Amino acid sequence: MVGTESQKQEILKAYQFRFACRSFDPNKKIPDEDFHFILETGRLSPSSAGLEPWKLVVIQDAALREKLKPVTAGAQSSLPTASHFVVILARQGLRHDSAHVTKMVNDVHNFPEALIPHFLGSYQTFVETELEDNDRLLFEWASKQTYIALGNMMTAAAQIGIDSCPIEGFDRQKVTAILQNEGIINGDDFGLACMVAFGYRQEDPKRPKARQTLDEIVEWR
Repeated sequence: MVGTESQKQEILKAYQFRFACRSFDPNKKIPDEDFHFILETGRLSPSSAGLEPWKLVVIQDAALREKLKPVTAGAQSSLPTASHFVVILARQGLRHDSAHVTKMVNDVHNFPEALIPHFLGSYQTFVETELEDNDRLLFEWASKQTYIALGNMMTAAAQIGIDSCPIEGFDRQKVTAILQNEGIINGDDFGLACMVAFGYRQEDPKRPKARQTLDEIVEWR
């Protein structure tokens, strides 16, 4: 019981520590083993139907970061200073007969053969009814899944004293064009979901963390 309470306090301490760090100490780099740990928490994150519709692209090339800077308003300070900068892509076209769904069912989850038609049938019904078999809605649904991995990576980073900043402030069309020119996005398999920067803060936040109370955001029925 004491161990559990200690773990809870350590987790809450990480949430108190974390803030949206816009600018990082450019002279401090995250050790390889620590960043691998952060990526591993993203890899192990849950996703709807277990389809893992994400790809994590770690942008370490200074020239590529410089190309992204003019079209990424939300990362003006973090692109030049972050130890690691990650572009998170979401899969497109995740229909029941797509190559990725087939791979996940057969090669990753190793579904028993008898269960595959039932799973694919249920998933097809979901896509055609809830998502109206619409490419835009299907991509938005996949993009939502990437935020689970994003949140887990940021929390894991905070637990080991590493700062982060999620980024949505970018020109989607122009960033996508850059990623296509660089060969990072090929064809229609992936689209841009979000970004996140990791590193070490140069200074502590100027004010304490401010949040609504639980009573303001939680309703019991």
